[in-house]
Amino acid sequence: MFLALKEIKYEKLRYGLITFMIFLIAFLIYMLSSLAVGLASENTQAVESWKTQSVVLNKNSNINLAQSVLTSDQVKKSDLGSKEAFVGETPVVVKHKGNSTVSAQFIGLDKDQYIYKNLELTQGKKVIRSHEVVVDKSFANKGYKVGDKISLNGEKTKYKIAGFVNNAKINIAPIVYGELSTWKKIRPLAPNAVASGIISQNSNFKLKSDDVKTYKVKAFIKKLPGYTAQNLTFALMIGFLFVISLIIIAVFLYILTMQKMPNYSVLRAQGIPTKTLVGATISQSLILTFVGSVLALIVMLIMVQVMPSAVPIEFAPWIMASGLIGMIITGVIGGLIPIRSIMKVDPVKAIG
Repeated sequence: MFLALKEIKYEKLRYGLITFMIFLIAFLIYMLSSLAVGLASENTQAVESWKTQSVVLNKNSNINLAQSVLTSDQVKKSDLGSKEAFVGETPVVVKHKGNSTVSAQFIGLDKDQYIYKNLELTQGKKVIRSHEVVVDKSFANKGYKVGDKISLNGEKTKYKIAGFVNNAKINIAPIVYGELSTWKKIRPLAPNAVASGIISQNSNFKLKSDDVKTYKVKAFIKKLPGYTAQNLTFALMIGFLFVISLIIIAVFLYILTMQKMPNYSVLRAQGIPTKTLVGATISQSLILTFVGSVLALIVMLIMVQVMPSAVPIEFAPWIMASGLIGMIITGVIGGLIPIRSIMKVDPVKAIG
């Protein structure tokens, strides 16, 4: 370690550039990881806030709540308890004079069931009348206020915003909560349509009907449009960044090792053991990787604080810790690559 620190101190510019490259890669890894977590969260915010354990849908809906319809005949044998709730979902376009148009998901609820009762309002009040709605707090960032009267899908009927609610996004779209009766008006269906599905906090909840099927929450989330593909894409990019980091560290250390071969020969001729030189190289790799990664982590923490709320970025400590450990492991592996050259150093060349 002493030899590694002395060398880094002597060659500040050279090792500073390597640290800067590691910093950039680590920062990109943290940024992509935070974006992946943020986007995944916006896909499932509502599902998680409902404490969902199982979802009952029409078996022909391809596990998609918005495409599912449950009829009165299908749910007549349902025995909904305090942990179950009907949910009606349909996409809507929200308009209000003076504000930007917002693509959202309308969620119809029964006021006597648990999802409605557990809504966490940040402002205003819950829906009382049929022409009132509660919307995700992201609407407030776009200029919408309590009391604004909005139209849904260009209909003449106006709906008053009664309040704003926390954690109300699904499929990365903000939610507009209203009554099930409003859902039926917005999405014209057969007269006997009851809801899109049933959300349950009980993982063993079942509905006895041939035309419906119960899914575990994990299976339901995986089928959210774009959710799996999005996560796989981010995981692939982060994996490639680790590989790139490994290559950069290995190449730089290898080049530096080749340049220092005459010095290593002299040190070997003076009786310095090979393991000391190997330890110095690995220590250098660890120091550079750790410093670059920690600096990137600090900058990332600052970025999270100053980023606008519209950016779906979420700081997850376990993700950052995993990234830091991954970078350190990458640094160690990169530092091992030049070892073979160091072990072949011939002290006779220095004497000759």
